[in-house]
Amino acid sequence: MDFTIETFSPEDFLNRSVKDMRPDDQPREKLMKYGAGSLSDSELLAILLRTGTKKLNVLETSKALLDHFGGLHALIKREWTELRVIPGIAKVKAITLEAAFELARRIQVAGLGEEIQITSPEDAAAFFGPKMRHLSKEVFMVAFLNNKKVMTGFHQVSSGGSNATIVEPAEVLRQAIINQANSIILVHNHPSGRTEASTADINLTKRIAESGKLLGIPVDDHIIIAGYEYISLRAERLFQ
Repeated sequence: MDFTIETFSPEDFLNRSVKDMRPDDQPREKLMKYGAGSLSDSELLAILLRTGTKKLNVLETSKALLDHFGGLHALIKREWTELRVIPGIAKVKAITLEAAFELARRIQVAGLGEEIQITSPEDAAAFFGPKMRHLSKEVFMVAFLNNKKVMTGFHQVSSGGSNATIVEPAEVLRQAIINQANSIILVHNHPSGRTEASTADINLTKRIAESGKLLGIPVDDHIIIAGYEYISLRAERLFQ
C-alpha cells in the first residue's frame, strides 16, 4: 500500500491567514470569549494592526515588531516613524500604535484626578513616571506649584540624547516666574534605567536651587525617572 505523507514548508505557515485559524486562536474572537487579559502582547497588537501582508499574517507581523524592538516596554518608547522599519507597518498603522501607547500613558495619569497635589517624591513619580519612563531620549521638565503644592502646570525645558540634555538654570527660573510658581519641582529621565544621580545632575540642581532662593522660588525636589524606578535628590540629601 502506498502512503503519501503531506509535508509543509515554513512558507505554508507564514502565509496562513488568521481567518484559517481555529476561532479560539483568532485574537478578536479570543478577546470576546475569554477577555483581553487572556491575550498575549502580540495578539493585542494584532487587533490594533488589523491586517498583515502577503508574506506575514497580522499575528506574525506583530511578533516581528516585538522581536525587532525587544519587547513591549522597548516598543512603546519608539515614535511612529521608527515603527515603519517592519514590513507591513505602514504610516497609518504606525500612527495608530503610537496613539494607543500615548493613550495608555494618559490613562495611568488620569487616575490621579484633575487636581494634582505634589507633597512627596511618590506624588511626583506617579504623575511624571508614565510620561517619561518610556522615552528614548533624556528630557528635563519643571513643574510649577502654588502655595498649596498643587501643580499649576509643567514645561519641558530641554530634550537631548540618550545620555544627557543641556539645561540652562536661567530658563528654568524664567519659566517659573512666567508661570507664577510658588515653588518648583525638577524632573528628568534616565533612558538607561540607572537611578543614580550623576555629578552633573547634582551640580545642576544646586545651581537652580541657589538661584531659586534668591528669587523666592524654592526647589522642592529633583526627581529622576529611570524606567519604573525613581530617585529623589531631596530624599537623598544631595541638595539643600
